Amino acid sequence: MKIAVPTRENVVDDHFGHCEMYSIFTVIDGKIEHSEILPSPAGCGCKSNIASVLREKGVSIMLAGNMGEGAMNVLNMQGIEVVRGCSGDARLVIDAYIKGIITDSGIGCSHHENGSEHQCNH
Repeated sequence: MKIAVPTRENVVDDHFGHCEMYSIFTVIDGKIEHSEILPSPAGCGCKSNIASVLREKGVSIMLAGNMGEGAMNVLNMQGIEVVRGCSGDARLVIDAYIKGIITDSGIGCSHHENGSEHQCNH
């Protein structure tokens, strides 16, 4: 199984669409066997092609901080399950997910009326 985490300096970036990179972890038998970095494309996550690129790399799960409905829908359409509400060191988040400690917070982000800023609901 491959799990992607939007990251900034090895920590879960609180905003999917503005992350520095995606850390992709290959998990086999409940352990991280391999990791790779995918630079983030320019633009908001829901407007970029990142969902299809992640899918082509075999990603089936995205562990994220916060994410708008548009981005979540684009990822879901590519067959990528989204778990929101994650924070902290990316490897520790993966370990917690593997152990069943992390579940989706159900909390997303909404755009301001002009669409240029994001506001996250915590």
